[in-house]
Amino acid sequence: MTHAVVSASADLVYAGQSGAMNEAIADYFGNAIEADVRRLPMDDPDSGLVGETLCRTKDPRGCAFRDLDDGRTTAGSFLGVGFGTDNGGVHLNSTIFAGALWDIREEIGPGLADAVVYKALTEYLTPLDGFTRGRDAVLAAAKQLGAGGRALTAVRKAFTAHGIVPHWEKALGIDSDVLLSRVNTYDSRLGAGGGWWAAARSDESGSEPYSVWAGRTDGKGQLRLMSPNDGRYHVNPATDGRTVVWQAHGPTGVDILARPLAGGPVRTLWQGRAAGTALGVDGDTVTFAYYNHGGRAGVAYLSLKDPANVVTIGGGTYHRATFPAVSHGRVVYQDRQRVRAAYESTTRLIDVATGEETVLQKADPEATLGPTALTAGHVYWLLDAIGENGTTTLRRAALDGSDVTDLSPETGPDALNVSEVTAGADAVTMVARTPSAEISNAALSKLWQFTPDHKGDGTRRARVSCDRGEQLSAAAADGTRVVWLDATTGTGEVVTRARPSGTCA
Repeated sequence: MTHAVVSASADLVYAGQSGAMNEAIADYFGNAIEADVRRLPMDDPDSGLVGETLCRTKDPRGCAFRDLDDGRTTAGSFLGVGFGTDNGGVHLNSTIFAGALWDIREEIGPGLADAVVYKALTEYLTPLDGFTRGRDAVLAAAKQLGAGGRALTAVRKAFTAHGIVPHWEKALGIDSDVLLSRVNTYDSRLGAGGGWWAAARSDESGSEPYSVWAGRTDGKGQLRLMSPNDGRYHVNPATDGRTVVWQAHGPTGVDILARPLAGGPVRTLWQGRAAGTALGVDGDTVTFAYYNHGGRAGVAYLSLKDPANVVTIGGGTYHRATFPAVSHGRVVYQDRQRVRAAYESTTRLIDVATGEETVLQKADPEATLGPTALTAGHVYWLLDAIGENGTTTLRRAALDGSDVTDLSPETGPDALNVSEVTAGADAVTMVARTPSAEISNAALSKLWQFTPDHKGDGTRRARVSCDRGEQLSAAAADGTRVVWLDATTGTGEVVTRARPSGTCA
């Protein structure tokens, strides 16, 4: 009921900070009604509990799923997560703002506080407001209702105590440069190469069909809209600095589209029923993952000059292929097929010009092989061995399968849960989480980069960025530069850094 009031008034967009305020104000009024009906005084430790009466066997504190008196602050508690995680933290961060409102209710009294918050909601707040604008709206409403100096001081102190002050986001220590703000897409990867990046973007609520945009990694110049406005969802772009390729998902299936960055028409390279997220372009070669009519995974590659001549691998009942990557005229992928009544899992490399195939390494049949990356001299891939707890190996090998090295081991104090890998000429970068049962900024996905050390073996590990929030969809650009989706402030943004930050406190 209280969410309906929010929707019919300020209509706070249900994403990021505005979405957390949506939740906060709905919780505030729901709890205010309950506290008054149950005659709970505001200084009762259970007055701020949400959902505490829904259980038959648990006590109120064990039953409640939120507490408006939890004392959370922006500096110590704000969880910067992307659009795909809780719509940017609408529940995870709601009690920071709701806690300030609940403190105000306790300090200036329910009657005045409820009137102030309601006036702020219905007359001052607008759909995309964040925490700071929310503070301003409540203060403006309090002044309009004639709140005295003591009450206004209490309002300011309540917000300040929860870290909601002007420019509080700057205190999070952001060390990356924004290329595209308010991305608001879910499960779409970025592309980078040749001094350019490409990303999918939607409107503030993420409801608008996604479109593909491109820009320079140095942040100069104008953004370029690459995809047509045709109602389809355009996602998972890749670029080599000359061409952008991406997927267009519609009611009949998925198309692989391409367009030169210099301009020109959009071309359809391939049409199918479904496709995986892996997609790459390098010069004349495009590679992608697909699923056939039976949902069986395959890998394909084609020439931009002759897209009708598609080479496919896997897609059979006893033969699956996944996670392709392309670079310097070669395609790497993961292969799993039945050989003499048993399954073999291998990492394979194809020379596109000759068709010659090299088996880089054979894995245990029960192992999980993950995403790949490729450079002029090395192949990288993820390997999840049997019996380990949520950690992943990042493995590297020469193009002939020799010199196998585990850059990020699956066991030991440095083990991480790696989900993505991307490589450029000077570095390889992985998206990884620190295994943890708790939800915290430290446990969110971060970017780690391996660069050559004094021995030149490329095993020196450093954090790409010390940004606190979730870091996703890394795409290697020129040198050690990386482009990624960063959600430190609760708003998904395409950001970049030219070199790793190093160690982060």
